[in-house]
Amino acid sequence: MLKVEFLSGGYNGIDVLKNVSFEVDKGEILGVLGPNGSGKSTLLKMISGILPIGGGEVLLNEKPLADYTKKDLARKMAVLPQLHEHAFSYSVRETVSLGRYPYQTGWFSSWSKDDESAVREAMEVMGVEEFEDLPIDRLSGGERQRVFVAQALAQQAPLLLLDEPTNHLDIAHQKHLLDTIRQEVDSRGMTVVSIFHDINLASLYCDRLLLIENGEVKIVGEPHRVVKEDQIGSAYEVKIGTHPHPEQPKPQVTLLPDMSLAGNKNVKRDMFQASERFVTLHSEFPLKTVSSAVLNPGSGWFRNFINRHVEGTYDHSNPRKEMIEFLEAHGYPETDTVAMMTAVKTDEAIISEYEGSFGKLFVIVTAGIGHAVDVSEAYRHNETPGVGTINTWVIINGRLSDEAFIQAMITATEAKTKALVAEGVKDPITGTLATGTSTDSLLVAATQAGVELPFAGPATELGKLIGRGVFECTVKAIRLNK
Repeated sequence: MLKVEFLSGGYNGIDVLKNVSFEVDKGEILGVLGPNGSGKSTLLKMISGILPIGGGEVLLNEKPLADYTKKDLARKMAVLPQLHEHAFSYSVRETVSLGRYPYQTGWFSSWSKDDESAVREAMEVMGVEEFEDLPIDRLSGGERQRVFVAQALAQQAPLLLLDEPTNHLDIAHQKHLLDTIRQEVDSRGMTVVSIFHDINLASLYCDRLLLIENGEVKIVGEPHRVVKEDQIGSAYEVKIGTHPHPEQPKPQVTLLPDMSLAGNKNVKRDMFQASERFVTLHSEFPLKTVSSAVLNPGSGWFRNFINRHVEGTYDHSNPRKEMIEFLEAHGYPETDTVAMMTAVKTDEAIISEYEGSFGKLFVIVTAGIGHAVDVSEAYRHNETPGVGTINTWVIINGRLSDEAFIQAMITATEAKTKALVAEGVKDPITGTLATGTSTDSLLVAATQAGVELPFAGPATELGKLIGRGVFECTVKAIRLNK
């Protein structure tokens, strides 16, 4: 639908854009990214005809912009510029109605039912119908932004150009606006070209992204091709990390601060406490954590870590809820605590410290083997798991990559299994060597300060310490349990 070929131009004889080329198909959202001053707004002004083209060409439905009359072009293209202060005091309804100007033969002398319907629908979609009689200059910045989006939607043009449409909007209205635009694209085949400052929103809602750097196209493609650490980091001159969105196959960006400013953050042996009720670690600073705990499993940042003792007869329909109530009664906040449970005596937990060139590593294990299982034969177990679980913590003073966290989990699991084999622990149902229990929990946490540790497999110093530590501590815990 829209084709830009070798577009160049700018202001006062200086080219801001240089040989920019790309295409946008019908029913597609193209997000335009780039740092301030890279030429994003200049691009939209040239496409809309507001700014003269210095070189190259813009084609709309294979027809040059110059071949359209202003009114014909307005029927094909709607533009939402950046929000600025306005001197006029039109009402909201009058402002939205201006979107129907391209369809009038006179100054609203031919107002039709279609015009009325388009204005009413646009106001309802953007949630501004309650303001329709108010002067627009009495609205907040976010409310005015929604009014101008409604004006653009009322224009019902097949091509919509947006310059930072979510500016001035809170997150609820950002979502509503972009959901609405996505729906218009999917249901009506509208085409959208939009500038974004928020890379994550652009990645989440756009079919493709165009990254501009110094007035030139750095890359154009699907979000997973554009939102990469090296490309975004280079264009914006900032260090970032990328990770997948939890519900959509779209990459998301996280800013990475200068780790040299993180200070000296180390976990120490005296921060661990073991009592009859639980094993605890309380840190003054949060640790990045990956775990299979009862409370707050998965990944996150936490200060409190608890392995709680429960009786062998413990039975609760909602252990997570009961755990939260227990922790709150003991002064541990739900949102800042990772918690697991065991029937093993927690005052007999094995807590060991290991020294590496990067710093210290701590391994904490409680082991009950009353219901050991051979995972390869687990399909033969039909009864409810009995008492017995192996809970393992690995706490690291160092800065782990995502890959290192996963490798640390693998290394620790392999070391635990080796300990069970070494101690001859068998699955009571099959008589084969056990690999664990049915309810084992594992936690890996790191300070994310100090030495960078990109890997944690057995070929690395970190992996070797984890393997040794988990094996030794698990063997001691099994023997104590026996």
